[in-house]
Amino acid sequence: MAASLDGGWSWVIVLASFMAQLLAFGSPQAVGVLYPEWLAAFHEGKGMTAWVGSMVSGVALIASPLCSACVDNFGARPVTIFSGVMVAGGLMLSAFAPNVSFLIFSYGIVVGMGCGLVYAATLTITCQYFDKRRGLALGIVTTGTSVGGFLYATAQNELIELFGLDGCLLIVGALALNLMACAGPMRPLNLPGYYLKQKAALSHKDGPLYDKPAAIIIIDSSTTNGSTHKSPVKELLISMETGEPRAEPACSQVVRVVKKRLRPHVDYLYTMAEYLQDRTFTAFCISIFLFSLGAFPPVLFMEDVAQSEGLIEHVAIIPLVSIVAVATGMGKLVLGALVDVRWVSGLLLYALTVMGSGVALLLVPAWKSYVGLQVLSATLGFFSGNWSLTSYITTHIVGIERLSQAHGVLMCFGGFGIMLGPPVVGWLFDWTQSYDLAFYFSGSCVVLGGVVLFLAALPCWDREKKEKNMPALDPDKQRRTTTCLLAVLCCLLDGQQYKTSEQFKHAVEKKDKNRC
Repeated sequence: MAASLDGGWSWVIVLASFMAQLLAFGSPQAVGVLYPEWLAAFHEGKGMTAWVGSMVSGVALIASPLCSACVDNFGARPVTIFSGVMVAGGLMLSAFAPNVSFLIFSYGIVVGMGCGLVYAATLTITCQYFDKRRGLALGIVTTGTSVGGFLYATAQNELIELFGLDGCLLIVGALALNLMACAGPMRPLNLPGYYLKQKAALSHKDGPLYDKPAAIIIIDSSTTNGSTHKSPVKELLISMETGEPRAEPACSQVVRVVKKRLRPHVDYLYTMAEYLQDRTFTAFCISIFLFSLGAFPPVLFMEDVAQSEGLIEHVAIIPLVSIVAVATGMGKLVLGALVDVRWVSGLLLYALTVMGSGVALLLVPAWKSYVGLQVLSATLGFFSGNWSLTSYITTHIVGIERLSQAHGVLMCFGGFGIMLGPPVVGWLFDWTQSYDLAFYFSGSCVVLGGVVLFLAALPCWDREKKEKNMPALDPDKQRRTTTCLLAVLCCLLDGQQYKTSEQFKHAVEKKDKNRC
């Protein structure tokens, strides 16, 4: 297995995972282009329509624990194939949506679940194939979402002009079917849990193929001379060689089976509780929740901000969403390569990028020009590339063996933030008819998330923990050591000469006894 890490096939996995994220997240990352079209088509409020874009990314992250469990049990390849069906089916189904509520289901939930499965599968298989260059590999893989957002923003804009909104969604859904081809190279290094269970069941030849009942009740009825005659009921208790004197009651069997089925779920909840007891991991979860709450709405609303302020009349040839996507891709590559440097702390780097994103959001209401929005979009996009650091930091905190579960918990927090952010921003606009208050709210949340993680990542916490765990010195032992040193010093200064070490030792003991 060690020979396969960071090898040639590992980079094939990176390429396949990159294309999978591009095809799955291309349309959701460029949903800002579709948002004005849905507003014009269904005539709903901005807050209600924003649920579509927030649900697709929120569900993808909230369902991360479930998606991670699917990858652990079935492997990355089958999960990626199934996700291709979900993403393509949800996009094509959205072309026939009669209202926003249907879009929330088809585009938000169905496509979101498919994206969550792709995300969990690609990150897990990449972490399994890399060790030394894991940060760079994850940066390249997660760049697929940014490249997809850039390409799909321009492509969806042109497809809407040529074929309308419905035709655009049908064509994009057809492209998503190529996810099945991306699953081909994802060869597992270890057999997933489901296949291990099947292999163990097939190799177990000594035991019976079925569980014998503890007792069999035989009821015999006979028919004589053409008349039906029921003989007395014969109940024969057939004891099994189980060592139990009596058969187990049916209710006890049901309880035992239920406990056996629920035990993995209970263990999973206990594991989640252990993760949240860690100070650094809990601060990381809070930070990613606040970052998702505030940093995702600009991706959805940036085009509408430019049109509402009268800066442009229609969506530009290169939309602001595309600028955000390109800058995010560059940020993922740069930050992914930077975190592999030995002296760079991943947690502090992530905290600084979060605070930088918050400052950029707070400056959006002050810049009333399209060029200013382009600059801030690029800045926000570059700092948003810190998503490539999440798997690396999680691995550093909990280890590669527990990455899948811990990363699922982390993405669940991020999903709730993404799901709540755009509707809140939309409702603030409907209330004030301006995006200024909305961006002040978003920027404050993001800055707070960066400060929380920065404080939790300071090395002083580890120093205090080491001092707290250091065993206290016994006062009696300390006093005894002091007196012994004084006795030795008295013997050296009294001017006497000792021929043997035994004489010197005897003199030290005598001085110690008399306290010099």
